[in-house]
Amino acid sequence: MKLIFVDIDGTLTKAGENVPPESALQAIRRTQKKGNKVFLCTGRNLDMLKPLLKYGFDGVIGSGGGYVTVGDEVLFDCPMSDEQRDMALETLHRHGVFCTIEAKDGSWGDDNMDEFLKDQPEGNSEIERWRKALSENLGIRSMKEYNGSPIYKVVIMCNAMEQLDEAKACLEADFKFVIQEVKAHSCLNGELVNRKFDKGLGVRLIRDYYHAADDDTIGFGDSMNDLEMIETVGTSVCMDNGAEALKQIADKICPAVDQDGLAKAFEELGL
Repeated sequence: MKLIFVDIDGTLTKAGENVPPESALQAIRRTQKKGNKVFLCTGRNLDMLKPLLKYGFDGVIGSGGGYVTVGDEVLFDCPMSDEQRDMALETLHRHGVFCTIEAKDGSWGDDNMDEFLKDQPEGNSEIERWRKALSENLGIRSMKEYNGSPIYKVVIMCNAMEQLDEAKACLEADFKFVIQEVKAHSCLNGELVNRKFDKGLGVRLIRDYYHAADDDTIGFGDSMNDLEMIETVGTSVCMDNGAEALKQIADKICPAVDQDGLAKAFEELGL
């Protein structure tokens, strides 16, 4: 039995979309019929990945590793503290950083984030995901409507790295500031991820749940928030549309998400 971990935006689907190519769905169904297990492994929170659950995945590594399930069984659940959340928002907002906070049951963004994004050029998968989510109303509500739910991640956008300096000074001991490649666009974007977890931890938890060997784990990703997954699995695959830095360390590179890359990689790997 193989355990297969698949990122969503830029890997399973085009960035910001919820419908995978039919070739990818067929490949996933075929490998599951062979007895292999396929897990979503994503930075998305549970609310934003729910549209994909109808395709019959075997579990979820959500919120970048903060929430991990096999079937209906929860293996790991680790939101940040209220104090950490408040400090992050206070220090980031003080320097004009645009924020979205993510809980299991929803996401809330600064009210002027859409104005910030509309003038940005086409960019990486994270920029495109938020542009799409805002323009198509995929559930990101106003920060004014935040209901106090436990928060797993803060997504950030700004124009200069120095806008993050105060937040880093206060929070970098507990949180990684994962910043995406910026060569194709004029703003920085990334996320604060709790150092208590990452996608690699999610892979290890599910691997141990099934008493599987490292060699029986395969991971597919495209951006730098997939780094720990790519480093942890026995066989790692980066999409051709992915970050150059990730391509350099992945075992294999497959065609882009819109060129049936996932299906072709499954076939090449005998999945």
